[in-house]
Amino acid sequence: MVHSMLRKVIAGLAFIWAVGWGVSLPAMAADSRSGPEVHTFTLNNGMEVVVIPDHRAPIVTHMVWYRVGSADEPRGYSGIAHFLEHLMFKRTKNLKDGEFSKIVAKNGGQHNAFTSYDYTGYYQNVARDRLELMMQLEADRMANLDLRPDDIATERDVIIEERRLRIDNNPSALLGEQMMAVLYLHHPYGTPVIGWMREMQGLAYEPVMDFYAAHYAPSNAILIVAGDVTPDEVHRLARKYYGSIEGAAVEPRVRPVEPPPVAARRVELRDARVRQPVWERVYTAPSYHRAEGRQGEALAVLSELVGGSPTSRLYKRLVLDAELATEVGTWYTGTAYDLGRFGIYAYPRPEQDPAMARASLEGIEREVEAVLADLIEDGVPEDELERTKRKLVADAVYARDSIAAMAQMFGRALTTGLDVDDVLAWPDRVRAVTADEVLAAARTVLDERGSVTGLLLPKPVDREPSGAGDAP
Repeated sequence: MVHSMLRKVIAGLAFIWAVGWGVSLPAMAADSRSGPEVHTFTLNNGMEVVVIPDHRAPIVTHMVWYRVGSADEPRGYSGIAHFLEHLMFKRTKNLKDGEFSKIVAKNGGQHNAFTSYDYTGYYQNVARDRLELMMQLEADRMANLDLRPDDIATERDVIIEERRLRIDNNPSALLGEQMMAVLYLHHPYGTPVIGWMREMQGLAYEPVMDFYAAHYAPSNAILIVAGDVTPDEVHRLARKYYGSIEGAAVEPRVRPVEPPPVAARRVELRDARVRQPVWERVYTAPSYHRAEGRQGEALAVLSELVGGSPTSRLYKRLVLDAELATEVGTWYTGTAYDLGRFGIYAYPRPEQDPAMARASLEGIEREVEAVLADLIEDGVPEDELERTKRKLVADAVYARDSIAAMAQMFGRALTTGLDVDDVLAWPDRVRAVTADEVLAAARTVLDERGSVTGLLLPKPVDREPSGAGDAP
């Protein structure tokens, strides 16, 4: 089982870290050569609308995505995007505090929200005859959020407790957070989505309302409706509820440029709570938005080939042959507005002596580097390449079975610089990836200078004198 921080990385924090991405770009062919039925249009106020009809059951997923995430926060206000996500469930000019959630539940729906580096999203899963009500509710809080200063302290305590539970009390999450902070020298992706504790404690009413006014506008939003609907029906309802909201100019995203890396970095965390040591490495990588040619698709193929399954090279080498690890895997997070990430992780076999944990991780690291070196030296045989691509496309076909997953796929793509055609073309672009492109991607990305290696270890039994021990 992938430990909690890696799940967050793989999932891109979607649905508050609860739903995984699978393949990091929306990989979702309908059959072997065609995609799903997708309709798009733009309202007069600039709001984009995507409709994905699926009439198998009388249900719909209704989602509103904003092109704003933690990487767009003003410096010194880390966590404000996630904080506003929480506050959006407070009152509006038309609804009392908490009434939004009560109405959704009363009508048999499920709802939640999520914040990532590049986007914030809100969704409801409901019966098709409740879609109009969901649009009415969501449009209301887009335009009429009615926060009060006393809301801030109460909800701020909630997100602070969330940070304590999810991050501070979880050694693997702490390691992942520190690795991200070290991986990005200048880019805001190095700041945790939930925020740094000291800055979270200082979040106040006026900055929150300024952030809401600056980013929560129709021209910065995407409406996605998937399920038992028709394009004409969605168009009519969207114009009625969202189209009546006055448009507002939104500043384009301007983010710091990450400098070229010049040195490999390492992070080691020792904690008495650790029962399962972990070795992991993360590299910066081109995102689909920033990649050249089929570089992003080549990285998805590389990830699957190297560590995506029990038939992968790393699994065979570390788990079956060398018997050093109980689990090993790779991932590529390419759906990002700026830089993506390529990661590798492994769990060593249990050691009776905790002092041997470091040696186990060092052995794993040597074997991982040997596998990568072999690939870069020898390349990828055509039969292995074709087998890997077929599996990726097959997984994409299965992903189409969930209307909620379909809506997520398009939302992540459209909020990170891609368009509908990019999503639909993904399976064919994977099929077209060549062995040379996979090798070129490996040589470009698997450069230690662009990486952080993390070790999660138990705290030694014999501690040094007070003041000289390991960092917690």
